[in-house]
Amino acid sequence: LKDAVNAALKDYIASSADTHYLLGSALGPHPYPTMVRDFQSVVGQEIMTQLRQAEGRLPGYVVACVGGGSNAIGAFGPFVPHESVQLVGVEAGGKGSGTGEHAQRFPYGRTGIVEGYKSVFLQDDDGQLSPTHSISAGLDYPGIGPELAWLHEQGRISFACARDDAVIEAVDLLARTEGILPALESAHAVAHVVELAPRLDRDEVVVINISGRGDKDLFILADAFADQEFYAFLRTEVEHHGQQD
Repeated sequence: LKDAVNAALKDYIASSADTHYLLGSALGPHPYPTMVRDFQSVVGQEIMTQLRQAEGRLPGYVVACVGGGSNAIGAFGPFVPHESVQLVGVEAGGKGSGTGEHAQRFPYGRTGIVEGYKSVFLQDDDGQLSPTHSISAGLDYPGIGPELAWLHEQGRISFACARDDAVIEAVDLLARTEGILPALESAHAVAHVVELAPRLDRDEVVVINISGRGDKDLFILADAFADQEFYAFLRTEVEHHGQQD
């Protein structure tokens, strides 16, 4: 994601007289994070409408994965004024807590200005961005959308993390129980709720924002589940269709 944002902004700066850019996350200089939030807020609005119809109430929790933060700010936005709803962003816990092993801006990040916006970034003492890691490319990013950082500073959003191994287990759980193959990004949110749910009352309503499908992650998933018969079959099918394409 960092490379994509860099490429978009560099090209825009070099050719701004006749070029406009579209950035698929809540990053970059104003007004782009605000525009992405407003466009993505249809997700949160639909969650609110459907839950009021189905349950007659607001959820206790809305949980979303957070890389740059477009899906999270979209899901959270309409709920921000409703303080009874706890908003939880789930970052990439990666392989560990060392530098280059994760993408947790909270608690390891600090305030900086990068790629045209002020927010919280993983950076060294000289202000250079630190290396990151996640099993999911979409969460492998050293910064976070500025509004999400501000809402955390205000105490309105809390952040958690999910490690790579828990994410793979979450994919397997959701696929087997619901028939849904989530993107690896989204599976971070699932992994956190698997840990959270046993501590809640049975009638609590928890929303997990499944922000993408796992199609694009099939090769990674096939490797992760190589010792399981179904996933070995899945990898064979993917490779076969790839050769045909």
